Amino acid sequence: MIVWVNGAFGSGKTTLVEELRRRRPEALVYDPEMIGYVLREIVEVPTGDFQDLRLWRRQVAHLAVGLVEEYQKPVLVPMTLINERYVEDVFGALKDAGIVVHHFFIEVSKEVLRKRIEGRSFTPDNPEQDERVRQWCKDRIEPCTAAMSTLPGDTVFLDGELTTTELADEVLARVGGDTGEQDGCLRSLS
Repeated sequence: MIVWVNGAFGSGKTTLVEELRRRRPEALVYDPEMIGYVLREIVEVPTGDFQDLRLWRRQVAHLAVGLVEEYQKPVLVPMTLINERYVEDVFGALKDAGIVVHHFFIEVSKEVLRKRIEGRSFTPDNPEQDERVRQWCKDRIEPCTAAMSTLPGDTVFLDGELTTTELADEVLARVGGDTGEQDGCLRSLS
């Protein structure tokens, strides 16, 4: 099983996944950005966004499937993924492999996102780069907001005004189900 935590930059994806991992230390945390960083070292990324690389999408799905199959543990994924075709590429490959994906999207107001991004430092040693990264993140607030209506129908939208503890409670309640007919992976997260 995969718990994919989606949302705009600054929405709290990583913080939520850290809380889920704290509560369920057996879960694996998988950050697909790492694949993007590796690809940037090997090939040119003409658009600057490694998600535009078909190879990135294939590798993200392939590694996720491998983690679930090899380790038989829940996998927690904090990753912004909003392009409708890219969501289909990744989630479609996971579905084809028989992997259960619980997709959550943290909704946070544009104002709060801008404030959070402004308060972050990505490259403290390089102020110019730091500002470029902040601007890149802020430039993606509108597309993230617009994409919410195109996400898969089973996406669970989380209220970003809730505390991390409350969000984690909601995620764990939803992946645990209500019927008691849970497989081993679901029981390990609930």
